[in-house]
Amino acid sequence: MAENTQLQQRDGFKSQWGFILACIGSAVGMGNIWRFPIMVARWGGLTFLLPYFLIVLLVGNSGVIEEFALGRRAQAGPIGAFGYCTEAKTGNKKIGEMIGIIPIIGALMLAIGYTVVMSWIFKYTFMSITGSLFAMGQDMAVIGGTFGGAAPEAGTLGEAVSMMFSNGIFGIGNGVWLLIGLVVALIIMAMGVANGIEKANKIMMPILFGLFVILAIYIAFQPGASEGYKYLFTLDPAGLANGKVWIYAFGQAFFSLSVAGNGSVIYGSYLPKSEDVVASARRVAFFDTIAALLAAFVIIPAIGASGFAMADVTPGPGLMFVYLVNILNGMPGGRIIGVVFYVAVLFAGLSSIVNLYEAPVATLQEQFKFKRGAAVATIGVIGAVVALIIQPWTSQWMDVVSIYICPLGAALAAIMFFVVLPRDKAMEEINHGAKKAVGGWFVPLGYVYFVLCLVALVAGAMLGGIG
Repeated sequence: MAENTQLQQRDGFKSQWGFILACIGSAVGMGNIWRFPIMVARWGGLTFLLPYFLIVLLVGNSGVIEEFALGRRAQAGPIGAFGYCTEAKTGNKKIGEMIGIIPIIGALMLAIGYTVVMSWIFKYTFMSITGSLFAMGQDMAVIGGTFGGAAPEAGTLGEAVSMMFSNGIFGIGNGVWLLIGLVVALIIMAMGVANGIEKANKIMMPILFGLFVILAIYIAFQPGASEGYKYLFTLDPAGLANGKVWIYAFGQAFFSLSVAGNGSVIYGSYLPKSEDVVASARRVAFFDTIAALLAAFVIIPAIGASGFAMADVTPGPGLMFVYLVNILNGMPGGRIIGVVFYVAVLFAGLSSIVNLYEAPVATLQEQFKFKRGAAVATIGVIGAVVALIIQPWTSQWMDVVSIYICPLGAALAAIMFFVVLPRDKAMEEINHGAKKAVGGWFVPLGYVYFVLCLVALVAGAMLGGIG
């Protein structure tokens, strides 16, 4: 196998759990916190969770394994990995390299949108610490107005650009916090894979899980929390026949596991051959699911205790920056609980954005021989400029990426590994470091996964997003 000398010059993950925690960090994001709990409540608790668990099992045993193995086989990100596959099949790597640009674009666009989201999280974490968040009490006009000021909205991209320039880039939106959040992420990345990404996730992920456990226990003892648990443990067998339950459960699992042909591929490229990618993928899927369930055990009972009608609360930023501010402020010890919650959310978002920016950063290193610092700085400048401009159009921006580019990237990676890469090379890579050889189930399951990637693309376009 041809070696990628540029990647050999870079460091990689130094421990199995360092890699796993970094991958968990990439998977645990806002979808786990502001979407998963509401989807569970809306579609009937266990009626939603049973299909969700099944799909996590399927994707974790196909797509996640495949993307880790693809990156490790090529010792490169999507461009180099796709090129390796087409070269192994046809002798021509250029075709694969051109196709590999698509998931890189997706990663960069998603990272830019996430940069805006992180600006909100950094601001609200700071406000929770200073007490200004708690000082708003339960006045929904003040709470809603505060978030509206941080997240202005425009109907079109052109209108958004016009809003930003006519008001001055820092005269509207959340520009200062956007730059602060981005700089923190870039500092972690500039320190490298082992000394930056791995070490940061070794700190952030255990704290995140610990904080959510504390929150779940605290909220369980609040009056009215039992109303939320009713939503969590509802099982309607007839509901399992509803096709939309399965589509939305699939969308939630698909996007939560971060299979998009970019971040998982580049993290896989940093793995040694001794790593068991099958076991690692399963652990990532397991802990990502635990994180989502912890979020549900915090948010759904909290809504139940608040007196808000569950049907009136919608998934998305409004849940985290409007409804939950009201709910947490109304609880005994609400100021402290608010700090705990937003610090946990900050770690979830920061670990995800680092993963998203890593793919384009690695691309500059691989394809243009940038040094690590220069690559991080270049991508950081691009991210800052575009994120500042698109602030009023963030929701639509993220929809374009998640509905179209991410499923397409996942499908392309699946084609490269399961179809283009010769079968013996693919299975050899899967079994490197494995304690037990993967059985004949893997490739057929991979084809099922590829079809589901196309389902995600079509269903997302038809329904306006499924995850």
